[in-house]
This record gives sequence, structure tokens and C-alpha cells, in this order.
Amino acid sequence: MKALKGACDFLVSNMSLMVFLIGVFAVWQPEALTWVGPHIPLLLGIIMFGMGMTLTVDDFKNILRNPKGIFIGVFAQFLIMPAVAFGLVKAFALPPEIAIGVILVGTCPGGTASNVIAFLARGDVALSVSMSATSTLLAPLVTPILTYLLADAVIDVSVSSMMMSIVKMVLLPVLLGLAVHHFFDDFSRKINPFMPVLSAVTVVLTVGGVVSLSAAKLLDVGLLMFAVVICHNSFGLLLGYLLAKAFRMDETKSRTISIEVGMQNSGMAASLAVMYFDPVAAIPGAIFSVWHNVSGAILANFFAKHSEADEADSVPELV
Repeated sequence: MKALKGACDFLVSNMSLMVFLIGVFAVWQPEALTWVGPHIPLLLGIIMFGMGMTLTVDDFKNILRNPKGIFIGVFAQFLIMPAVAFGLVKAFALPPEIAIGVILVGTCPGGTASNVIAFLARGDVALSVSMSATSTLLAPLVTPILTYLLADAVIDVSVSSMMMSIVKMVLLPVLLGLAVHHFFDDFSRKINPFMPVLSAVTVVLTVGGVVSLSAAKLLDVGLLMFAVVICHNSFGLLLGYLLAKAFRMDETKSRTISIEVGMQNSGMAASLAVMYFDPVAAIPGAIFSVWHNVSGAILANFFAKHSEADEADSVPELV
């Protein structure tokens, strides 16, 4: 049992490494993972169910208790990342099948790992959870509309179809997870320790499946996509922080909004790309899944060290 727990803990704490390794394997042996492709929407649903299991009714009450921070954060989420995505598509003159993937990453809600990163960065975890929940609840309406507005000139987007898919893949699993947590507390306590590793495994499988479907194309556009993804994520983190400061949010909330804006639900973007467009369109989401976990961990470490330094400076010297 200890060995199993150790293996689970290793997988969760090294998810970025596992995602990178399965991505490399999927490029090398794509036929070994193409079976995952048809199940990507189901895998996303499992991930979102796991997110719902971490939420409580009190988390949603925070939306009413602290509307200013959540409003600013969600506004930044659905303004900055879509705008940066559109700018990068134009700046890099990306082909249509890649452009739609970048735009999908930009129009999706906050990422499922952002709450953990906010905690490690000594941010406002309650605000992080509330922002993730709010942007996820808004996604069935906002994501298809923004995608249509930004990408219709590139590829025709069916707003109603995408909206229903997001409801089924994202909203319903989150609400189901919340309901299980709320109404079956004893059961949820028993399975909650296993939810992080289940989510980690499904994320790894999703990325492997996405990469396997477009392995040949990835070799052609890999470096370009890494450059686009790094720019997208970096601008999101920086502009989210600056916008929060512009609205005179304190340091803790500014860090949180930065992380929530910069870390996207790239698994959702990849799933929608596979369902409605070309598998190649899922490449930006797959790469973003790897990179934003790496950059998030680096940023969290930076913020935490600055917090320690500030706390040390504020301690009065003893005479």
C-alpha cells in the first residue's frame, strides 16, 4: 500500500514531467495512443468531475461575498487571453488549423491546476477557487461566442454545438462532483485522496492522445508552437498581474489573478479542437498543458520567495 501511495504521489508531483514524456512517446509511437482520441471528451469530463469534488457550496458563496475581485479576475480572464491569442495569430501569421487552436486556448476558462499554484504562490486560494468556478460556469456561453467572434473569419464555428459540448464535458461534471461532495460527504472523503492521481492520469492520457493524432504535423510546427504558447502564457501572467494592480488589488489578490489568467483549461481547448476542427488544432492545447504547469511552478516559487523576504524585512530587530 505504501508503495502504491508513493507511486501516486510521485505521479501527481511530477505531472509536468509525465506529460512531457508521454508527448515525446506519442510523437515516437503515435499508433500506440491513437485509441485515446475518441475518448478525449470523456477524459476531460473526468478531470472536471475531479475539480468539482474539490469545491463546496461555501466556495460559491465566496462569489457573493467578494464580487469585486472575482469580477475583475474573470473580466481579465476573458479579455486578456483571447486578445493575446488573436494578436499572436496575426503576429506569427499562423495557418488556419493552428490559429483556431491558439484561439481556443485563449477563450477557455481557467486551468484546473491554478488553485494549487495559487496556494504555492501564497495567493488568495478562496479567490482562485471562486474564479475557476465562475469562469467554468460561464464557459458554455462565453467560450463559443468569443471563439466565433475571433475565429469565424478563419474557420466557421458552430456556437450552439460548441456550447452544448461544453455543458456536457465541463459544466455537468463539475456540478456532479460538487453534488457528490455536498450530499455524500463520507463517500467523498474516501475517494478524494485518489482524485488528484486520477486527474493526473487523465491529463497525461489526454495530452498523449492529442499529440498522437497530430504527431507528424507537430514535428513541423513544434518549435513555432512552443514560441507561441510561451508568449501566450507569459503575457497572460504579466498582464493579469498588471491589470489587478491597476484596479488597486492587493499583492495577494494580484498574484492570484495573474495565475488564474495565465493558466488555461488547455485540456478543454484540445478536446474542442479534436471534436470540431482538425486534430492539428489540438497541438497548442497539448503544448500549453505542459508549459503552463512548468511556468506556474516557477512563478509560484518566485512569489513565495518574495513573500518570505518581505516577512523577514517586516520582523523588528531585537535590541
